[in-house]
Amino acid sequence: MTMTAPTVSCRLPAELNSFVGRRHEIAEVKRLLCEARLVTLVGVGGVGKTRLALRTAYDLRRSFHDGVWLVELAALESPDLLAQTVAESLEIQDRSVRPSLEVLVDHLRDKQLLLILDNCEHLMEECAVMAETLMRSVPELRILATSRQSLGVAGEQTMPVPTLPIPDCNGSCPSTESLKKFDAIRLFEERAQAVLPGFEVSEANQEIVARICRRLDGIPLAIELAAVRLRAISVEQLLARLDDRFRLLTTGSRTAMPRQQTLRALIEWSYGLCTEQERLLWARLSVFSGGLDLEAAEQVCSGDGILADEIVDLVVGLVGKSVLAREEHGPTVRYRLLETIRQYGRERLRESGEEAELKARHRDWCHDLVTRAQREWFGPNQVAWFRRLHIEHGNLRTALDHCLTAPGEAERGLAIATALRFYWIAAASLREGRGWLDRLLAADGEPTSARAGGLCLNSRLAVLQSDFASATRMLEECHSLATRLGDARILAGAAYVSGLAALIQCDFTGAVTFLSKAVEAHREAGEAMGMVNALLYLATAHSLLGHSDQAEAQYKECLALCEAREDHWFRSYTLWVYGIELWRQGDTARAVEMEREAIRLKRPFDDRLGIALCIEALAWMAADGTTERAAVLFGASQESWRSFGAPLLEYLSGYHDASEALARERLGGRAFEAGFRKGTGLTSAEAIAYAMCESAQVAEPAPKATSPLTRREMEIAQLVAQGMTNKAIASQLVIAQRTAEGHVEHILNKLGFNSRAQIAAWVCEQGELLAGRTP
Repeated sequence: MTMTAPTVSCRLPAELNSFVGRRHEIAEVKRLLCEARLVTLVGVGGVGKTRLALRTAYDLRRSFHDGVWLVELAALESPDLLAQTVAESLEIQDRSVRPSLEVLVDHLRDKQLLLILDNCEHLMEECAVMAETLMRSVPELRILATSRQSLGVAGEQTMPVPTLPIPDCNGSCPSTESLKKFDAIRLFEERAQAVLPGFEVSEANQEIVARICRRLDGIPLAIELAAVRLRAISVEQLLARLDDRFRLLTTGSRTAMPRQQTLRALIEWSYGLCTEQERLLWARLSVFSGGLDLEAAEQVCSGDGILADEIVDLVVGLVGKSVLAREEHGPTVRYRLLETIRQYGRERLRESGEEAELKARHRDWCHDLVTRAQREWFGPNQVAWFRRLHIEHGNLRTALDHCLTAPGEAERGLAIATALRFYWIAAASLREGRGWLDRLLAADGEPTSARAGGLCLNSRLAVLQSDFASATRMLEECHSLATRLGDARILAGAAYVSGLAALIQCDFTGAVTFLSKAVEAHREAGEAMGMVNALLYLATAHSLLGHSDQAEAQYKECLALCEAREDHWFRSYTLWVYGIELWRQGDTARAVEMEREAIRLKRPFDDRLGIALCIEALAWMAADGTTERAAVLFGASQESWRSFGAPLLEYLSGYHDASEALARERLGGRAFEAGFRKGTGLTSAEAIAYAMCESAQVAEPAPKATSPLTRREMEIAQLVAQGMTNKAIASQLVIAQRTAEGHVEHILNKLGFNSRAQIAAWVCEQGELLAGRTP
């Protein structure tokens, strides 16, 4: 019997070069994951912990129903953002005010997935607490961590990652074919071929290559750094220089472990082979977190010994020496320092006395970036700016953290955080935005325009999280301060926030009052973006009050302004609410087209909230006609609101209740529930495709009441039906064999069977039943 493999999420980066060896280690990691729910790979920097974790996870991706997910922690400097960073890596968008760890637990509670926490060593305590909490609350979760040391959590299995096997050079050297079976030799040969096409380990050079790999203790990063030298020198010269380098090492620190000394010596050698300007650039580049592009390097790292137009050649040189990794990001190229190399650069930067200045330059670069993004957000480059800010998120965090820790920098931090107002919203980072603003406002109480702007934005984010009490307190201080300073722009923003809060709390008359004031104030100031933002919700308030003529006129004005500026974000939200108004007027066909156009505009932002609102509106519209389609859309919509940790906006709940009641009445209770169940079983992508009519059919999931088996037991029953033994099932699902045996025993008992053949026949029947139910 052939079973269709489930579609699983595999959020792992593509390998930039070949993966060599590690068969034994991969098998061992898999075995440990069968026995323990937390496995930590430990070892010195450069030993290959991350590559081993990623390759093992990729091999196991089909064993985890909800996928394998990577969380990169190397660039994270603020422990307070750990849980939030994990949530973002898992693509969780929660708009509530709950603690991030609580949100994580809630979303993962019924999931079966493998979570990779990469580079935990600088966040040991926080990673340990989070891992323990998640494992206690999420029974089907496995965690694979990489660190310089174990996390120290109960039940943790620690696996030291060894260096690559190397040949024993004492006595006679093995044959060339035998030598190539050693992973260290194969790695050296493959990396050498990348810089010297045609290079091959042969009888003529095999002894020298073996001695090089042995000199490097089989450390993968050390081998890669050494192999790149063959671009300029021979293997004989490489070995001679390694011998010189390590003879000098004996006079150095004796406190470091030998392999740590080996890697450091290689990095120091790479540093020594760089020109003076390349070394200077290496150190300066270490202030970046998560990568950079050429423009950033030119702006932050030039001056005092490096001209801006020299940067490109220096970057090329560092890429050629394997100090910088080159990465393609769509039409742009970015560069990244491996974490071990970045840490070395940071040491050199501190020694140079330039660290404070370079951090300030990096802060200025981030401030310039977000200021340009804010200025151009309402325009044709909006999507490009969103993607740029998203990719620079690590650098923005580093700059904000600097503003909090360096004396007198809080005001500049407020300017950066406030300029990111639409990014925090579009990226569903309300919680993080509020976190930075809370800390920055607490750090600087001076009555400045920066503080007033920070209070205004923070209150806006609080309103979007329905935290109205906090929003009211901040708005009062904001209004008082902006009035004293005579800042009309911030007063207009405060009026908008007050109007938005009134709208969300169903005070439509109050919303009209505040939003009218905001529209006129922004109009007088010539701020088109602020005016459009306020105008679309003013029109919505009029629509909810039954003022259709006013609402429609204002929606049309919004669309005209957005189309003139080639805007996506505000246009999509205008289409959403305008579509609802047209549906209320009876023009359902035009309304449906507006909702679908809104979804198309929202897709580049991955605006899940906005898309969920449009799917909800499409459900109401379908209730007037294709009621089965309405039931599916209502089910998909419910799953969206559950994932956000918040209910549907209250001012829309009346439309929801009336439309759902209509669909139930027309379709009948049982048929409605069947369609609703289809909707709840859709993935986010499937729900969008269904709403857009890009998918003709939606398969119906098995009714929960018809099977006595849990999801895990059903999965095991299907593997039994394929003829797999308990041992094979354990290996496939990354569980202990005794656990697989227990599951099979439970299945037999639940179904009242005596043999595995009966399980197979039952699974076959279930498959036929499901096939018969597919519309």
